[in-house]
Amino acid sequence: MGLIPLRTRAMDLVAQWGRGGGAGLDQARIEAIRRRPVPYVPPVTWFTGAVLGSVRISTTTVPVRGGRRVPVRWYHPSEAVAAGEAALPLLVYLHGGGWVHGNPANYDPLCTFLADAARVIVAALEYRLAPEHPAPAGLEDCLDAISWLAGDADRHGADRRRLGVAGDSAGGNLAAVAAQHFTALARDSGGVNIITHQALLYPSLDSTCLYKSKIDRAGGPILRRDQTDAYLALYLGTGPSALTARDPRISPLIGSVEGLPPTLIQTAGLDPLRDEGLRYAGRLRAAGVPVVATDYPWCPHGFASYPGAGRGGWDHRPELAREIARHLHAHP
Repeated sequence: MGLIPLRTRAMDLVAQWGRGGGAGLDQARIEAIRRRPVPYVPPVTWFTGAVLGSVRISTTTVPVRGGRRVPVRWYHPSEAVAAGEAALPLLVYLHGGGWVHGNPANYDPLCTFLADAARVIVAALEYRLAPEHPAPAGLEDCLDAISWLAGDADRHGADRRRLGVAGDSAGGNLAAVAAQHFTALARDSGGVNIITHQALLYPSLDSTCLYKSKIDRAGGPILRRDQTDAYLALYLGTGPSALTARDPRISPLIGSVEGLPPTLIQTAGLDPLRDEGLRYAGRLRAAGVPVVATDYPWCPHGFASYPGAGRGGWDHRPELAREIARHLHAHP
C-alpha cells in the first residue's frame, strides 16, 4: 500500500473482513452486512465520532411512486428547536454503500453533527437497494422523496425554500443525479429549482471511463476495484431494460451541468473515485457553476463515515457544515 497511514491500514483490514471482496457479494452475505449494527461506543467512535445527544432523531415514511412509502430518518437540532427559531433549512442526505449496502442509521454520527453544526434539519432517505431493486429503482425513490419533502417540509419545521442535497459515494452519485434532474425540471418548466446546494462526498460520477486513480488504487485501501465493479454490476442489473454506464442517471459526469446549484465536492487522495470527482468539479466550473472542491490527500474512501481512519479526516466535517450553512441559510 505504500505510504498509507497505519490507522488507514488498520481500518482497511476491518473493512475487508466485514465486507469481503467483489466475488463475495452473494445475496446471503449482502443481507448479513445490511443487518449488522454499528455499535457507536468507544473504540468505534474514535474513528466515527459520537452520536450527538443534542440532536433529536425520529423516523417517518414518505410516499413514492407505485403506492409505496420509504423510511426517512430525521435529525432535528434540539437547541434550535427549543429556542423557537424560525423554520430551519432542510438537508436531504443520501447514504453510500455501493447502491447495495447502507442505511441512514449508519450515518447517525455524521448526520447529528451536520444538524448541530450547520443548524439544519437533516432528512436521511432509505431508498431501495440492488440487487433486488436495480437501477433506477433507488434513484426514483430519492427523486420522489425529495419532491415530496420539498412540498411537505413545513410539517417538520423545515423551510421548503432552503433545501440542499448531500450524499457520499453511491449516495453522492444519487445526489448529483437528483440535482441534475431538478435543475432540468426547473429550466423546462420555467420554475424555481427546489435544490439550492449540493454536497458530494467522494462521489461515484463516471462509470464509463477507467480513471488513473482507479488503476493506482485498485487494491484500496477501503474500496477496491473488484468491489466497485461488483457494486456497479449489481446496480445495473441484467435484462433488456437494464441501464448502462453511459446513461447519465448512472454517470452524471456525462449529463447536463448547466445551471446546477452551488456545489461542494470533497475527494480523498487514497480513493479510486478521486479523479472523477475532480473532473466533475472542472466541468461545473467550466459551466459557470460555483464550486468548492477540496481533496483530502491522506484520506481513504469513506472518510465521512470514519474520519479518524485518515490523516486530516476530521477536517472535512467543519468544511462540509460551513458550506451547507453558507448556502442554505443565505436563502430567504
